[in-house]
Amino acid sequence: MSLALKWGNLAVAFLLEFCLLAAFCFWGFHANTSVPAKVALGIGLPLVVAVFWGLFMAPRARYPVSRPLYWVNYCALFGIGALMLAFAGQLLLGIVFAIVALLNMLLTISLRQR
Repeated sequence: MSLALKWGNLAVAFLLEFCLLAAFCFWGFHANTSVPAKVALGIGLPLVVAVFWGLFMAPRARYPVSRPLYWVNYCALFGIGALMLAFAGQLLLGIVFAIVALLNMLLTISLRQR
């Protein structure tokens, strides 16, 4: 495979991770709750996801998980992120996010990057 394809896929994966945090943040600030709860959800939830990712999912994770568990977690996190976008009124964005995440996952597996 082309080296550019591998690097491009890694770049998309990196951007998707930031988009995942943004999806959780967006949902938190658009939840039907009080202002303090919106702030707590909009900041706290992405922070929890970022810590989880850093501990278990990152390439240099402190507690790396097995490949099957990695992909289960990946699908769960990105699926929830897409659903959160849809629940916050961004259905099309949620669908596009889910499709890009799925394509990135399939390409990552086929290129054996994880």
